[in-house]
Amino acid sequence: MPTSNTIVLKSLSVLLGLFFIFVGALKLTPHISKDLYKDLRTEYVKYAKVFPLTALFGLKVPSKWYRRTIGILEILCGLAMALIPYHKVKNAANITLLVLMVLGIYQHWMVSDPFERSGPALVFTFMLGGRLVVWYQTARLTEELEAATQTQANGAKQD
Repeated sequence: MPTSNTIVLKSLSVLLGLFFIFVGALKLTPHISKDLYKDLRTEYVKYAKVFPLTALFGLKVPSKWYRRTIGILEILCGLAMALIPYHKVKNAANITLLVLMVLGIYQHWMVSDPFERSGPALVFTFMLGGRLVVWYQTARLTEELEAATQTQANGAKQD
């Protein structure tokens, strides 16, 4: 019988996965929204200039490839979170998306974007973090139940 934690975990995984598939697709194709695609292309020119590896190592990233890479990663991680049943894969995708969101917050801050631009990155950072917390609680609860069941089984064998 699924607990409320597993229902929340599955729901968060699917909804976050679908969201990131959509957002990644927006970065890759103008077929969803031409205006938003054009705006993202313009914004990524600014974001590529403040990419952390540029400041640390002088590595310049072309904005076109930076936007495409972020979009592809969002789609792949979104697919993993929405469709793949293995928690290790989901958690790896979750952590990757969390890193991308922190990078997004950093970029918005560096280019002095208004809050309405950086707000979604903040919200989804907290949602991805919350999903990891729910997974951890669910995993810990499952381990405790298995240990209790094993203890009971061992006690019954001794009687």
